[in-house]
Amino acid sequence: MDQGQRQHSPDELTIDLMTRMPPLETERLLLREFTLEDLDDIHRVLDIELADATVGAGEVVPRDARAQWLTWTVLGYAQSAWLCQPPYGDRAVVLRETGEIVGAVGFVPCLAPFGQLPALRLSAAAPSPPRFTPELGLYYAISPRHQRRGYALEAACAMRDHAFRALRVARLVATTHHDNAGSKAVMRGLGMQIEENPLPEPPWLQVVGVLDAPGT
Repeated sequence: MDQGQRQHSPDELTIDLMTRMPPLETERLLLREFTLEDLDDIHRVLDIELADATVGAGEVVPRDARAQWLTWTVLGYAQSAWLCQPPYGDRAVVLRETGEIVGAVGFVPCLAPFGQLPALRLSAAAPSPPRFTPELGLYYAISPRHQRRGYALEAACAMRDHAFRALRVARLVATTHHDNAGSKAVMRGLGMQIEENPLPEPPWLQVVGVLDAPGT
């Protein structure tokens, strides 16, 4: 670093390309950063209401474990911006009318053998063994009490638009399991091309939604 150049603290950073993401508003939703005060709400949504869902943990995550995750998430907003990294991490999905947290949405780093999928294959044949490549992933989860109302798609569309317009990314992906019809419906609503892994490995890479930026 130049001797005359002062290093900025996280609080001094401006919202710009590949830095801190501002709150996003839709017709019914506010997508904002989590705060430490959101612990009880997000613990209820992710670890209790979604415990048996595909996006959940399969068992109730203890409140103290969720508290550690929330602290890490909250600290990550400023630290990622400070390092000029993509705005990875979960955001709260909040009903504008009531202020209730009904889910989470966010960008996640995805590392998988995406070259196995025809839409993402760079050559005629997939390498063997397959090589892993990174993609910008889109994550969404809505409380079962608020599903089938279009909230997941509404939140995902706002994130998609921010990714393409503000971050200027070339592509978004989303992943799910074969039996998650709701997640695949969101992918279709986003305009994603849905690909199924043609190979049995890895078992966790089953369905991938792929969406290229307009004009690419």
